[in-house]
Amino acid sequence: MSSKKKSRLVTVLEYLFFLGLGFFLLWLSFRKLDLTKVWSDIENASYIWVFYSLIAVLLSHIVRSLRWNMLINSMGYKTRLSSTFYSLMVGYMANTAVPRMGEFVRCGVLSKKEKIPFNSLFGTVISERLLDMLMLLLIIFFVIIFQIDLVGDYVNDIFSPILNRFSNNIWAITLVISGTILLFLLSVWLLYRFRARIKKLSFYGKIRLFLDGLWDGIKTILKLKHKLLFVIYTILIWFLYAVMVYFPVKMLPETAFMNFGDGLTLLGIGSLGIVAPVPGGIGAYHFIIKSLLHEVYGINAVAAGSFAAITHAGQTLLNLGVGGLSYFMLMFLSKKQKPLNE
Repeated sequence: MSSKKKSRLVTVLEYLFFLGLGFFLLWLSFRKLDLTKVWSDIENASYIWVFYSLIAVLLSHIVRSLRWNMLINSMGYKTRLSSTFYSLMVGYMANTAVPRMGEFVRCGVLSKKEKIPFNSLFGTVISERLLDMLMLLLIIFFVIIFQIDLVGDYVNDIFSPILNRFSNNIWAITLVISGTILLFLLSVWLLYRFRARIKKLSFYGKIRLFLDGLWDGIKTILKLKHKLLFVIYTILIWFLYAVMVYFPVKMLPETAFMNFGDGLTLLGIGSLGIVAPVPGGIGAYHFIIKSLLHEVYGINAVAAGSFAAITHAGQTLLNLGVGGLSYFMLMFLSKKQKPLNE
């Protein structure tokens, strides 16, 4: 078997593993629930609040597109808001099938539409994701600090087994970390030692060009002219995310008592299910949200499961619907509009 076929086989097996893990967590979340009661909740939920939530999601995507435009424009390229938004939504549609694939897809689609180098676009996405990860960590930090009485035991139950395992294997972990650092330093030394020979290799120029473009994209935040506007966009994106989570709590009688602060808690801890490497967050999102609502807020397990099922389905259908429409719009616009960077 060729190395290319082996690589594809590994990729397929990895995908099937995480897909299976997602369905296992989904089964784990609903195995003890009366599904007829879950379906009754789904039928009787007040979907106007889900509609408001999805409007907030769409607004957050528009703001994210505006923010992405700022990064792209700081590199000297021109972009249309429509092209950026459609590319972003096609990326979200891809994420429902393959985790993290959306980042590559949206860059590839916009690169083709507006003739912007893929590596530069991907560098801007890395900058975006680093900033978003920082925002998510800040939200989780403040949730734990200001609601320690509420979520303290829940967080402790999640992380204490991990910390105990680390403490029991401290020498093995130290050895692995030390070995990794030594391997990294050795690689850097070898690259420096044989740099003259490496530069003569046929593929060196292509790799160097790709990495230079990637770095140009990553450092776009430092070159922004309107940094305050960029910060405002970032805060607005995460505020809309919080609104997106808060509105649906009003759709079920069992969750209607929750306030905006509780919505932030769901956003912070529930996001861990979305970033998990399972397709579309399936299973992982349901497991975390259901356990959070049931164990922290005392909501009965059926209502907690119903809430997780409805909100996940709503976001997934939005990504598929708007993503599919965006793909066809890009095909239509490619015939009507010339690329801005030709």
